[in-house]
Amino acid sequence: MQRRDFMSLAPGLAALAGAPALVGLARADEGLTARSLTIGSSAALSGPLASLGLDLKQGVDAAIAQLNARGGVQGRTLQLQMVDDGYVPARSVENVRKMVGDGSVFALLSCVGTPNNTAILPLIEEANLPYIAPLTGATSLRRANSRNVFHVRASYTDETQRLIQRLNGMGIGGLTVVYMDNAFGREVLADAKKTMQGLGMQPGAEVALDTEGKNLAQVVSQVLASRPSAVFLATAGSVSAAAVQALRKPSPSLPIAALSVALGSDALKSLGAVGNGVALTMVFPDPNHAKTPLVRDYQTAMRGIGLTEFSAGSFEGYINTRVLAEGLERAGKDPSRAKLRQAMATLRGFDLGGFTVDYPPTTPYVGSRFVDLGILGASGRFIG
Repeated sequence: MQRRDFMSLAPGLAALAGAPALVGLARADEGLTARSLTIGSSAALSGPLASLGLDLKQGVDAAIAQLNARGGVQGRTLQLQMVDDGYVPARSVENVRKMVGDGSVFALLSCVGTPNNTAILPLIEEANLPYIAPLTGATSLRRANSRNVFHVRASYTDETQRLIQRLNGMGIGGLTVVYMDNAFGREVLADAKKTMQGLGMQPGAEVALDTEGKNLAQVVSQVLASRPSAVFLATAGSVSAAAVQALRKPSPSLPIAALSVALGSDALKSLGAVGNGVALTMVFPDPNHAKTPLVRDYQTAMRGIGLTEFSAGSFEGYINTRVLAEGLERAGKDPSRAKLRQAMATLRGFDLGGFTVDYPPTTPYVGSRFVDLGILGASGRFIG
């Protein structure tokens, strides 16, 4: 072809480059096509928090199946790309960096763990990747400059304050704190100490527990030596169930309390009657009590994918996906990441049917401060 012939075609080629079909192909590089939208997540599907990660995935899968059966969001089906990180922050960074680098996801949903979310947050902000509902309540991650992150659950600070206030109201004074020896546990320990000091409580022993429970026998000895009125577990995952079992063996009536992330469904099953009387915070309504439209919708969605056991973790995954879907719905038929961010920020007083997400007009975007308390029965379900 002669140069003048090529140059004569240039205007037409430029016009084609802006044609809708080609624009659609380009948008596929960020997890978006004309018929589908892909959500990414890095979660602990193995390792010490596997129970929480697997519960979460069940709820996300159930919500996506329910939404897609109704036609998806703005005519697009939702797809999930969830990658295992084993609760290892470096693997979370690797997973998210790959998703950003290959342009395979439109937004991020519910990555698991405080240290993991701490590690990936710089990547998210650098890539301007909308991130909905991190599975962490760390107050340190609720930053004024995080314009891409939309938290759904209440903070660990909220949970810790509510729990210790209740224990204090029951006349419990000497509270020993067993904390996971990582960023999550140390932050909750700081919240617990501050709350106890504010209430005039005398803090008891502070005992660090390895994330995999390797020093559990030593921890139990230290706890019993402190002669506590009650034990507060600032722990998460399988190590929490192991701690409850180990502490209750020599002291069956020892009062134990923990946060919402302490025990996944597998852990509750493994505890059985040993978990009877353990107090847990709840940042969402009880998923086993179908008193509200939201819980009924969740249970229907779970049954729709063949699951009949309900858990706090899968309920959280379900809620988080519904919140993201509402943001996508408001972003319109031709969404962009910027439009999704703008749409998420408009969720004020958004009632899912018994649970409300209410983002403030400025960052940090935190949708709920709902905290309730429940007491486990021998069946692993809340009895009060």
